[in-house]
Amino acid sequence: MNSTSSPIGFIGLGLLGQAMALRLVRQGFPLVVWNRELERSVPLAAAGALVAESPAEVAARCSTVCLCVIDGHAVEDVVFGPRGLAQAARGTGRVVDFSTVPPDQTRAFARRAEALGLRWIDAPVSGGPAAAANGSLTIMFGGSPEDAAAVEPLLQAVASRRTHLGEVGSGQDMKVVNQALVGGTAVLLAEALTLARRMGLPLEKVPSCLAGGLADSVGLQRIWPVMAAGNFDPPAGRAAQLLKDLRVVDDVRAAGGLELPLLQAAIGQYRAYVEAHGAGDAETFSITRLYER
Repeated sequence: MNSTSSPIGFIGLGLLGQAMALRLVRQGFPLVVWNRELERSVPLAAAGALVAESPAEVAARCSTVCLCVIDGHAVEDVVFGPRGLAQAARGTGRVVDFSTVPPDQTRAFARRAEALGLRWIDAPVSGGPAAAANGSLTIMFGGSPEDAAAVEPLLQAVASRRTHLGEVGSGQDMKVVNQALVGGTAVLLAEALTLARRMGLPLEKVPSCLAGGLADSVGLQRIWPVMAAGNFDPPAGRAAQLLKDLRVVDDVRAAGGLELPLLQAAIGQYRAYVEAHGAGDAETFSITRLYER
């Protein structure tokens, strides 16, 4: 249990954020939460969290505020907007941003925040809501050594693997690599599944058959069974959200002057699934349906 009496702020209670916030409450952290859609705050209120009326109220009550919002535009709004954190932030406050945001945009946010007396820790996560609920997320984060030490108890409560990579922005740099691997792996699994199905192989036996070999992976063991069963409810994520992240990957690739044909093809498949087939709200790994069509 956390022994501090100082409340932690948490803004953004989507699929991932709500699971993380509930985990913190259950680990003994006093929480002040806010979400644009008020109904997402109900489980937190039932668990004992205080529900604020604005991000500014969260900042007024908390010296450390966590963000888990959809993109950089949302970060801009909740931090620097009319009712944002910056309107009421304390001079020694910290922002821990669990959102996935382009690295350069994160560095720009950190510079603006520093001018207001706010320290910034970019801490994107991997693992999804289920891992958030049991505290086994993977967190890659950037920030000063002092800030990293200050937020370690908070990160430890939600993540079993935590890697401090260096200065602000380095966490988002690593998230680019993470999302490149997630997107590429998802498309490759969908295509291998399509191949195995066409050959008439027992799909449920593929993960155990290939376990321990070079073809084995966490994706094969965890994602393949979901894809093979077509069991995408309740969704652990949205295809549009992954495509948003993959566009960041593509921007970083292009800015570096790189041609990465396999990665570009995978991004193209997610773009086709979300845009041409209207599957933005579908579960992330339901990309298999693109091949069924």
